[in-house]
Amino acid sequence: MPRPIHFHGRLKFQFEDSIQHLAMWHTEPGKFYGLRAQMSIWGSPDQQDHQESGASILVSCEQDGRIASVQAGFHISTYLYNNRDIRFFTYWTRDVYKSTGCYNLRCPGFVPANGAALVPGQAVAPPSVYGEQDHYVTINLNKDPNSGDWLVYRHDLETPSYLGHFPGDICPGTPRTLALTGFVSYQKGAQGPPMGSGHLPNDQDDKKTAYFKHIKLYDGKGHTVDPITTPMVRVVDRPDCYDETSVIVKIKSGYMFYYGGPPGCKG
Repeated sequence: MPRPIHFHGRLKFQFEDSIQHLAMWHTEPGKFYGLRAQMSIWGSPDQQDHQESGASILVSCEQDGRIASVQAGFHISTYLYNNRDIRFFTYWTRDVYKSTGCYNLRCPGFVPANGAALVPGQAVAPPSVYGEQDHYVTINLNKDPNSGDWLVYRHDLETPSYLGHFPGDICPGTPRTLALTGFVSYQKGAQGPPMGSGHLPNDQDDKKTAYFKHIKLYDGKGHTVDPITTPMVRVVDRPDCYDETSVIVKIKSGYMFYYGGPPGCKG
């Protein structure tokens, strides 16, 4: 079995003493070439300096007992940006057990495309409005069979827009695990921020609850397939604070799940 909590080990590097909680669905290890999902965008205007919240898609790669990962998503982090804007981010690490990697363009790693429709660290607007309107961005992260690089595309525009790539040697080897995750991080002794819309996914209402929609996986042949084709593992480490639904299918939303939770989680 994979160790899903370590896929987001990056969160612990923001603060020496921090807590992280996840609402995640991930595959079991296999020969995968990436994934795509539509992610709803939610702000967090009251988030504190010691808190982070967001959502991402992630690929982890195992080689010689070492697990590397690449990921892309959206988060609010006053630690990184000194404000509460929701921003597109990338992150990579060559070893999830060591601090070997970084966010965005803070060190050589992710290579942005010229004229990209989203650049790591760029603010995204508008956020969803609770009970009124949901806003989303669709991100694709897949391995190029020719170059071996991990390509990132935005898929919610009129035509797919290439955002950039992670060099293939950052995340080599198999088996690979794919993950879709809502996450929060905060200092020990403090209270947690909201995850997603700040509400538990009880309503299953797009205008009230954060979601991942139109989930597609790239199989061992590089073809897009539905999540039903492979076993999926649920990870919710604090169900008293944050939660997620099963992966369900809707006519207009494809395979999807809702997730989230309110602020105030302790420990």
